[in-house]
Amino acid sequence: QVQLVESGGALMQAGDSLRLSCAASGRTFSIYTMAWFRQAPGKEREFVGCISWQSAATYYADSVKGRFTISRDYAKDTAYLQMNSLKPEDTAVYYCAADLNSFPRTSVSEYQYWGQGTQVTVSS
Repeated sequence: QVQLVESGGALMQAGDSLRLSCAASGRTFSIYTMAWFRQAPGKEREFVGCISWQSAATYYADSVKGRFTISRDYAKDTAYLQMNSLKPEDTAVYYCAADLNSFPRTSVSEYQYWGQGTQVTVSS
């Protein structure tokens, strides 16, 4: 089992930067990929980006490429989502997820473990 806890969500202004954290615990040695997803009100959960837990290789959705950066601190079992140049359309609940099998993974159904989510609201 892997447990994930997100933190760092906040109310921001357009153009601001924000960093989210995802702390993993449990069988963290089994993690292959960590990802960030987001879900806006009335919309489906969408892939933001993911990171290979071992190599730190990253893969991003086109909608955030160049603005968002995923990193991880292997020693702290923590993944981060650095979000720059925030836009109102980035408003969503952000979730981290862990997959034990492969990289990259972009579908909700491919992830076995999920955090509870953290709210990010961007006002114009």
